[in-house]
Amino acid sequence: MEQQSTNHDLTNVGELLPVVINQIEVKSSRRAFIESNTEEGSLYDINNEHLIPVFLRENMPLISHGEFIDATIQAASKVFSGEKILSPSIRLSHPVLGRIPEAKNKPANQLLEHEKTKFYDRLAFLIEIPSIFTDVAGNKMTLTVGGVKCYSMENLMSRNYEQHFKVFIGFEVKACTNLCISTDGLMRELKVKNIEALYDGIQFLFREFNAVQFANQLKQLPNYDLTEAQFAHFVGRARLYRHMPDEMRHSIPELMFGDSQINSICRDYYSDNSFCSNPDGSINLWKLYNLFTGANKSSYIDSFLDRTLNALQITNVLKDALDNKGNCWYLN
Repeated sequence: MEQQSTNHDLTNVGELLPVVINQIEVKSSRRAFIESNTEEGSLYDINNEHLIPVFLRENMPLISHGEFIDATIQAASKVFSGEKILSPSIRLSHPVLGRIPEAKNKPANQLLEHEKTKFYDRLAFLIEIPSIFTDVAGNKMTLTVGGVKCYSMENLMSRNYEQHFKVFIGFEVKACTNLCISTDGLMRELKVKNIEALYDGIQFLFREFNAVQFANQLKQLPNYDLTEAQFAHFVGRARLYRHMPDEMRHSIPELMFGDSQINSICRDYYSDNSFCSNPDGSINLWKLYNLFTGANKSSYIDSFLDRTLNALQITNVLKDALDNKGNCWYLN
């Protein structure tokens, strides 16, 4: 008997219910979800072509990028049993290139493919679960999981073998591949010593995440508007924040976006096809939030998830200020 595909629209569903559906090998995020200094990678190449760094004292291998991705796929398949899970979209940066000993004296332009070696220091990937979705202001969002790994964070001289990973679960806005992550959907520093502990940590995050609650939080943002004057004031304050002395910044909510990203937000405030300002210059917080997450695509992999979370945090600071009509340094 043919199994019927069923979707979970979180707009009207109070909880997630597993359902058996057809598994289709479709790639997550056909457009790049992060762009700066990255290139597309494939799981096949990672597993079959890339070297794996080791702890130097005993030549013990680190958990590979491929093992990290596979653990995430397995955890998602366990927690969201029966859901449609797409193949991962992978971005890599900071390649470490080498060559086999026999080719050490060859000019670089004469190296054959089998004489080259490489691995990438930094990895970011996401995996869509499109059968769990919702809608905010006409923008479809699908449940998405993934992670970030930087080999340079590890102490390769250690005997401890503890390794560091970042794991997330949130939503991807389909119109623009912008990523939405809350505090509850991000493990900034998952420390493990083996692949079993990594799998357990990833599965724990996925089980604890409340997708419906986060979706409802996002659905509130279109109800709040900044006037053109308020937006301009916010942009000015955002530029000041980056250059203030530390002692002046300690009582102000952190803004992790740099001047070039603020410039991108200003440009898209006028020109973005989906999230530009209204004719009167006003802009709601859902649109502004997406201008932030769109600008975040220019971040390096190691800061990408932290800034993704910060985009929501700073948007909520503005929301609370509009709600309570209270003092907010970014708007006053």
